[in-house]
Amino acid sequence: MTTHRFDNRDLARIAVFTAILAAFSFIRIPIGPVPITMQNLAVMLAGTVLGPWLGALAVLLFLALVLVGLPLLGGNGGFAVFVGPTAGYLLGFALGALIVGLIAHQGHRLTWWKTALACVCGGMLFPYLCGIPVTAAVLGQNIANTAWSAAAFVPGDIVKIVLATVITGALWKAYPSAFQASLRRRIA
Repeated sequence: MTTHRFDNRDLARIAVFTAILAAFSFIRIPIGPVPITMQNLAVMLAGTVLGPWLGALAVLLFLALVLVGLPLLGGNGGFAVFVGPTAGYLLGFALGALIVGLIAHQGHRLTWWKTALACVCGGMLFPYLCGIPVTAAVLGQNIANTAWSAAAFVPGDIVKIVLATVITGALWKAYPSAFQASLRRRIA
């Protein structure tokens, strides 16, 4: 069994992406019980830059800080946000970062198309799969109506996928040591 010891650099990278998640949660457009935010862009970047495990840990740390009451979720915090209409999306973000990292880092070569595919799957589709049923249950709606109302998020999420892909590629060229050592090869 292989164990991973976190060094100071890993811990700092997790902390930085936890802070990015918190900052991006304040960029929001309240359109109903589930606002449009920039959080899934931060989730996508955590997965592409930190990889599956560190990216997921950054999101889990953010969620733990919110759970203990820190107002990091657009000014909200505490247990109540985990039983509200956004709860499924929040939990989907942790697994989403893992999925983004697994897909983007597959094959030990980071490419733009794998980055984009990873962001679609883990940054958009998986949070929807977790979020829509929970929102429907909390609000007492049927899933079809909730899914239809979630369609308002799709155009913005496509823009975020493009941004995450471009930012990941630019960061790779400008600062490749931000990525895992196994990926420090040229991005295609």
